[in-house]
Amino acid sequence: MRRSRILTITAAIFGLGLAFAAPAGAASPSVQLGGATTTAAPATCVYTKQAPADRFKGLPTFDPKRAAQPYTVVLHTTQGDITFQALTTAAPCTTNSFRFLAQHGYYDQTHCHRLTTQRIFVLQCGDPTGTGSGGPGYAFPDENLTGATYPAGTVAMANAGPNTNGSQFFFTWADTTLHPNFTPFGRVISGMDVLRKIAAAGEDDQNSVGDGYPTLFVGFRHVQIVAH
Repeated sequence: MRRSRILTITAAIFGLGLAFAAPAGAASPSVQLGGATTTAAPATCVYTKQAPADRFKGLPTFDPKRAAQPYTVVLHTTQGDITFQALTTAAPCTTNSFRFLAQHGYYDQTHCHRLTTQRIFVLQCGDPTGTGSGGPGYAFPDENLTGATYPAGTVAMANAGPNTNGSQFFFTWADTTLHPNFTPFGRVISGMDVLRKIAAAGEDDQNSVGDGYPTLFVGFRHVQIVAH
């Protein structure tokens, strides 16, 4: 079953609730600012097969020692480079998956399909289909949620509910208030000017006012892992 991970605003700014819009018959991923339940860090990291399997690269293996090794990510985009530090200690299951996908070329020649410029301030990427419904063929648990916040420069997972992480992720280009339901796994260390440039150019409102496809095309020419 395909699950759309395109967010739509469904409540007023006070008590704001955000929900993913899903095609008819698909389960609806959600982002809630109120009344949401958070999930503790997983005791074990398990990657479970799950449709869809777009550009399937297999299942990652999890070795705690290797997963803890620090690295940075350089995203060579059509709008400039964005670099973030992977939070391998706080979110080892997530960063292990991201490293696996990037090293297998999963994100290369994909693009960011969604930009929000009102209420929440995110650039959403990581879907090889560019529709908001794509995934890598597996899911894995949430982690690093206790006390999670989403200031400008956060890199976090998009999801379809608890423990449904796949390949889609988002950057916050300005401070954003969300309930701690989205695993933060990176911090931008270079390229905030690129994110702000993308945001300043706006989007097409195809989902709702302030929520749509970025005006500036944001393609990933190559996603590079730099081990420390």
